Amino acid sequence: MGQHEHDHEREHVHVAVIGSGFGGLGAAVRLRREGMTDFVVLERAGSIGGAWRDNSYPGCACDVPSHLYSFSFAPNPDWPRTFSGQRHIRAYLEHVADTFGLRPHLRLNHEVRLMRWDNDALHWEIETSRGILTADVVVSATGPLSDPKIPEIPGLAGFPGKVFHSARWDHGYDLRGKRVAVIGTGASAIQIVPAIQPEVGRLTLFQRTPPWVMPRVDRAISGAERRVHRALPFTGTLRRRFLWGIRELQVQAFTKRPNELGFVESLARANMTKAIKDPVLRAKLTPSYRIGCKRILLSSSYYPALARPNVDLVASGLAEVRGSTLVAADGTETEADAIVFGTGFHVTDMPIAERVVGADGITLAEAWKDGMESLRGATAAGFPNWMTIIGPNTGLGNSSMILIIESQLNYMADYLRQLDGLGGRRSGRVALGPRPAAVRAWNHQMQERMKRTVWNTGGCTSWYLDEQGRNTTAWPGTTAEFRRATREVDLAEYEVIRAAAPERVLRQAQKRTPGERAAGSRASNESVR
Repeated sequence: MGQHEHDHEREHVHVAVIGSGFGGLGAAVRLRREGMTDFVVLERAGSIGGAWRDNSYPGCACDVPSHLYSFSFAPNPDWPRTFSGQRHIRAYLEHVADTFGLRPHLRLNHEVRLMRWDNDALHWEIETSRGILTADVVVSATGPLSDPKIPEIPGLAGFPGKVFHSARWDHGYDLRGKRVAVIGTGASAIQIVPAIQPEVGRLTLFQRTPPWVMPRVDRAISGAERRVHRALPFTGTLRRRFLWGIRELQVQAFTKRPNELGFVESLARANMTKAIKDPVLRAKLTPSYRIGCKRILLSSSYYPALARPNVDLVASGLAEVRGSTLVAADGTETEADAIVFGTGFHVTDMPIAERVVGADGITLAEAWKDGMESLRGATAAGFPNWMTIIGPNTGLGNSSMILIIESQLNYMADYLRQLDGLGGRRSGRVALGPRPAAVRAWNHQMQERMKRTVWNTGGCTSWYLDEQGRNTTAWPGTTAEFRRATREVDLAEYEVIRAAAPERVLRQAQKRTPGERAAGSRASNESVR
């Protein structure tokens, strides 16, 4: 190996951002705006976009209004529709990368295989598919919707037809005239079904649990509107604030008074009745839980598609595959040429957690084996100088995740300022680690507040809940409240870790292998408590 390659593998940066979706690109923009250029964005794919790059299935669109599903610091006056499609959202992210000069910081095709905290050097050693680098701080923005989940179905490996997940759509496979089975009834499936129904021969939808569906009032944004937003930017800001305010007013019903959602439920029933005239089909599509317990889905074409003659609804989950025959849990058998899984993602068991090794030599997955826990949705005990965007208990049930991301970027910026004030940026010999007691206190507060929410009391099983039945996903408050909670770092919640003797530690570290360095004793660190 040449010297240049060796040096590249050992490159050191102040901040390494993992992922290039909204969270990763937002972090990169904020770093630039804070005057920081010593950072990289590590992306496993060959292009940016995160979930909006991966999810390119037919009908893919956002269920949050366009002007609210964009950065406040990068308004887009040219959104073509009130609810934008995948293509336009991905183009927006490309525009953000160009506008804010992020391209030089991007490291595409750099999949992170392992991140290990070095207790002696007080930095992260990051092994990627293209080499090794070190970073003082890691900002993990891989997102909860990045790794598809396909259930283990007996016999699936022997299915002779085509199988793929909605987030890994095979655009080379022609669905025309085929017998297609769609598994799941989540946000992706209700967009896929009406998009492919007109062209497939027969569509069978396997529904384990029916969702509540409200109409999506989508329309083209006129040229006149766009011209006004371009000429008078404050009009776009007012539009965004109006959309935000309406959703803030809805939060109390979700988090404190679920019984108030009864009116919304009646609207959803009326929406179903309007499109589904068959009482038997309507009964299958009517949920038995309180609206809002699972994410409320928006579609004006889902129910009409289900009423078409070439669509069958199996009100049961897929249990077994026997050749080309799909067998539901209720015994219903269906022949299929292709299976499309719309079965969601690894949300409460994010695979990236297996690749993060902290100060005590255990992975984040091991630390979270009894449930995800973090301080203010950002930092985890035992993992110094590591933070996550869209961490535990930051998810929303009715508004834009961009609002949460921007609040977390405020927290990240102050975290780095605090670290800098302690000498971290100059010397790289300082780290911040959340105190376990602070993490426990924050999460106890989260779980206590969660007891009253519709997600915990609504009578459903959703991806908001982990295997222990705890809601480690959703935020039990308004986005304004989250912004206040993450406005700045409270150093009382953190342990300040300083290296004792830099010269001695450096000489010792040079004699060790990377694995030995990572396992260095915390005894060599002097903690300021």
